[in-house]
Amino acid sequence: MNNLTRFFWFCSGANLSILKRSPTESNKYIGIGATVFFTGVLAALAAGYALFTVFQTLLPAVCFGILWGLMIFNLDRFIVSSMRKKESSWSEWKLAIPRLVLAVLLALVISKPLELKMFEREINRKIDEKRIEFITASKENLAKGFPEIDELESKITDLQAEITSFEAYRNQLQDEYDAERFGEKTASTSGIVGLGTNAKKKEEQLDAAQVELVKLRERNQVRIDTLEAQIRQFIALRQAEFEKQQPGIEGFDGLAARMDALSVLTSESAAMALANTFIMLLFIAIETAPIFVKLISPRGPYDEYLELHEDKVKLFKGEKWTFSKGESEARVDYFQGTHFYATELEKEKTNRKNKTQTEAELAELEGKWNNDV
Repeated sequence: MNNLTRFFWFCSGANLSILKRSPTESNKYIGIGATVFFTGVLAALAAGYALFTVFQTLLPAVCFGILWGLMIFNLDRFIVSSMRKKESSWSEWKLAIPRLVLAVLLALVISKPLELKMFEREINRKIDEKRIEFITASKENLAKGFPEIDELESKITDLQAEITSFEAYRNQLQDEYDAERFGEKTASTSGIVGLGTNAKKKEEQLDAAQVELVKLRERNQVRIDTLEAQIRQFIALRQAEFEKQQPGIEGFDGLAARMDALSVLTSESAAMALANTFIMLLFIAIETAPIFVKLISPRGPYDEYLELHEDKVKLFKGEKWTFSKGESEARVDYFQGTHFYATELEKEKTNRKNKTQTEAELAELEGKWNNDV
């Protein structure tokens, strides 16, 4: 018998001294113990990954995972060891139902973090999409929070439009001047070739428009530079507010966020929903396997020895109780008898004393009466 066998026997919650007397039951309890042990290992891995997802630190995750695995191992071991094989199968199922419910709950708790790990790539993609949505929404909200930027940009657009409009007017004068020189007949030209009176007037208008355009550009450019400086200040403030929100957006990678992403993925993809269901059923089967093994396995020598041992304990308890009860009743009878005797004797003495005192008082009164007569 090696140490591994004894360890799995211990994991199964069996009584080692009784199990040694039932060698045919050894393999069954080795299987039960191994299932309980590996369920605890899976629970430790699941809890460690879940905590690492939350805190992003290795040492607390490892410590908490080991603690959680030991707790699940202890619960599973208690569930299996507390079951007894009875003569009636219904009695066994009636006792097993609460344990099965607890085992299913433990399986659901254990399976969820491992499901998150198995679908990690798809969950990361969904989380990245969520972050992009948060960034877009944050920028839209910040844009609404700084309406001054749009107002200033609108003013810059108006100033640039004013320059563009005046440039179009100057270009129109240039076209009319060129048409007048080359003798093109239009509604605003004479159609005479050369630099005549009309051409000189057109030239004067063009020169004046050019001077005015230069002044307009200089004047509006100063105003545009001032407005752009103000815009840069507001943009800097908006960027500062966005950077304050950035850590929260980048930190959107917790356990709840991953569970929500997994829920969205399973609702969007029937294949992922089916895979998720099968993984959950697998852990439920692993967690409930020791209980079902105990239920479906026939009553063996170990169960007979265990019941015999428990019956001996009950019989010994009954004998001790009967013996203790008899001793107690005997002591009570003796106490009541001796106490009653002592009480009657004391009463007798008191009556004699009272009678003697009364006779003495009567004799004294009678003597006084005789002397007076």
